Amino acid sequence: MKKTSLIILAIASSFCFGFAFKTIISKPSDDGIKMKKVTGIGGIFFKCKDPGKMREWYQTNLGLNTNKYGTVFEWWQGADSTKKGFTQWSPFAETTKYFEPSSKDFMINYRVENIEALVAELKTNGVTVTDTIESYEYGKFVHILDIEGNKIELWEPNDIEYEKLGNQLGSKTTK
Repeated sequence: MKKTSLIILAIASSFCFGFAFKTIISKPSDDGIKMKKVTGIGGIFFKCKDPGKMREWYQTNLGLNTNKYGTVFEWWQGADSTKKGFTQWSPFAETTKYFEPSSKDFMINYRVENIEALVAELKTNGVTVTDTIESYEYGKFVHILDIEGNKIELWEPNDIEYEKLGNQLGSKTTK
């Protein structure tokens, strides 16, 4: 399980850094304006036998600033380097129902823009949307299933409010 978690974390990190690099060096397209969909990784969630011990292991051995939810990676957005962005890393108990209806041991959260328009487009494309959009001060969330039944969380973040919430909880980010 530890090896799988590290592999998932490494793949997700590589994707994030690659996406940020591509965003920085890419020129805008002239072939019409397209709605942005996924803008980055918002979080990586996985099941494990003991989330507390898992958080402690990652804090001790890899230096993550963990809290009761996992850790938050803080970074600067490629599209606007004056704005912070955040990616959540969270171990869940192996008995969690949060990943249902998927039977997988992981779930990826993607950062998106304009979640309402994206959900409408996904429904038009026949994508299974498992719930309704939920709104919080720190963003909007909805869940979908990919073609293999993996549950995916979509998050339209409000990074300013997300950072405020972390500060209220006394959480430190991993930079």
